[in-house]
Amino acid sequence: MNSTEGKGTKNSATKDNATEKNVTEKNGTAPISWLPVGGIRVSAVRAGIKKPNRYDLVVFELAPQARTAGVFTLNRFCAAPVQVAKQHLQSASPRYLMINTGYANAGTGEAGMTNCLASCELLAQLTGCDNTQVLPFSTGVIGELFTLPPFERGLPLAIEALDEHGWGLAAEGIMTTDTRPKIVSRRIELRGAPITITGIAKGAGMIKPNMATMLGFIATNAAIEQPLLQRWVTALAGASFNCISIDGDTSTNDACMLVATGAAMDTAVQEDSPEAATLFGALQDVFVELAQAIVRDGEGATKFVAVEVTQAASDADARVVAETIAHSPLVKTALFASDPNWGRILAAVGRAPIAALDVSQVCIWLDDVQIVANGAVAAGYQEAQGAAVMAQGDIAIRVQLGAGQGSATVWTCDFSYDYVKINAEYRT
Repeated sequence: MNSTEGKGTKNSATKDNATEKNVTEKNGTAPISWLPVGGIRVSAVRAGIKKPNRYDLVVFELAPQARTAGVFTLNRFCAAPVQVAKQHLQSASPRYLMINTGYANAGTGEAGMTNCLASCELLAQLTGCDNTQVLPFSTGVIGELFTLPPFERGLPLAIEALDEHGWGLAAEGIMTTDTRPKIVSRRIELRGAPITITGIAKGAGMIKPNMATMLGFIATNAAIEQPLLQRWVTALAGASFNCISIDGDTSTNDACMLVATGAAMDTAVQEDSPEAATLFGALQDVFVELAQAIVRDGEGATKFVAVEVTQAASDADARVVAETIAHSPLVKTALFASDPNWGRILAAVGRAPIAALDVSQVCIWLDDVQIVANGAVAAGYQEAQGAAVMAQGDIAIRVQLGAGQGSATVWTCDFSYDYVKINAEYRT
């Protein structure tokens, strides 16, 4: 995962008030409101893992009856915490989630695995749980090994600071190159009981998830049995976090966890019930809003872009075409320049690796302005129309392939000078 972390600095851990119900965005906008989730306590502390005076160690405590499911990166160089979290999730019912920022603990070999397991053991000893009931997550610089002293200092303080209102600081504590925390809440009613959903996520660079998000933690006080929870988190990530791209890079550390504590109901939601559809819809709203927040906070991003492809031979073909457009550096730099260079979009469609494409059927719009009709410039199109759309902060690129009923949407952003600067300097 990308990071702008600096050189490691030893610093004693400090405890901070974790009961705030709002967290102020770093760009100075109004505080973000959120709701606690029954059955979960959260904390964030400054452990001095890589930089002093920043929240960098987060702990979630889950109620004993909570159920947890997740999806993880398919990058073959998956980080030690990804490997350990997957193993622990299969062998035990998690009681704690532990997240550090600063070091990804990826590409660190046996030493990285040893330290990851040792950090789990530290938390297990402090809480009296089995070490397999701790799921570790890391984000930061790849290839650099984190050390244990910051965990030895910070974990006792994190345990002491656990509180149901700790979500706000946790959203800040998992950030790397993010410019603002990402936290979303929803409240619905099921069986006459208030159901809460709250989630946090981080990510701004190295973003093209494959089976997961960058780091995402979503929880509800509804009761959902484990098999259904796993099916839901897979589907929800597929329709949200797997539909975003900032730079086309899949991280070594991606993970997305969904927790259902059951604190608000005695019996679990049944998959074929109307209340399941209501709950799934509310969860999807949270997943999608978090995913789009990541794109809006993309490294150096100035524009949010929805790439919508319809009338493809299949949904898979539509997804391939949408991603080819979203990943194109030429398209993304034209977006930054507000340059309606529709030839770049057309070229991306043409090189998308799908089995067949009848270019005479292709139509393209910028928002509601048609720029291409049946494979050529649309009659009556004026560049000033395209320029007006490209100057907007939110833009839709719509492509119609005329080949079938398949469709897909991918959310992306532009490439600015700042993206290059951030990533050229991200280890300094």
